[in-house]
Amino acid sequence: MSLIKLDDIHKTYFMGDIALPVLKNITLSIDRGEMVALTGASGSGKSTLMNILGCLDRPTSGEYWLDGQEISKLDNDGRADVRNKKIGFVFQNFNLLPRTTALENVIMPLGYTAAHLSQKQMVERGVEMLTKVGLSDRMDHEPSRLSGGQQQRVAIARALVNTPKILFADEPTGNLDSKMSDEIMRLFREINEKEGVTIVLVTHEMDVAMCAKRVIKLIDGEIADDEQVKERRL
Repeated sequence: MSLIKLDDIHKTYFMGDIALPVLKNITLSIDRGEMVALTGASGSGKSTLMNILGCLDRPTSGEYWLDGQEISKLDNDGRADVRNKKIGFVFQNFNLLPRTTALENVIMPLGYTAAHLSQKQMVERGVEMLTKVGLSDRMDHEPSRLSGGQQQRVAIARALVNTPKILFADEPTGNLDSKMSDEIMRLFREINEKEGVTIVLVTHEMDVAMCAKRVIKLIDGEIADDEQVKERRL
């Protein structure tokens, strides 16, 4: 069953009287539990598409359905509510607070989205997430005392703390060496297979894209290819 469905999505930016079409005729669906990579050269539209999928922006025209809800007409508050309840994000630059421990970074979103939880329950959930990503012995470390790969694991734990239905990862290995990149991709694959979280990776690196089971390639704002692939061994 589709978790995501896009029907004839267009996105156009305007600079005065000049129209700049970025996405054109995007129609696709992503099933629950899929692990998908969005690829394309710089300027292909993949980041714009991720922003729409992640409810950070809305299309100029077309329909976007997420988990049975039509998203494209929602206002900023409506999209924010969907993000908080259903979506997790992982970014290239980790986006961790520097003078805050790994555990505090992870549980921070719960203060906005899970006010019904006690502080003790929030801490317990944060500990659980950090243990899942292999950082049970680094919970009291600030980001400056963690490697790049460990910081990305903290970011992944933070993205999962609200038990999202879908996880978006924007160039998640961009600041990591090849060994650390493979470790992070193994973790994403484990989360996908064991937890059933739908994952959408945005990357220009084909080695990373081939860790997914499906690769969607964008060229000039349109889908040029969409195929099931044999996963790269890690």
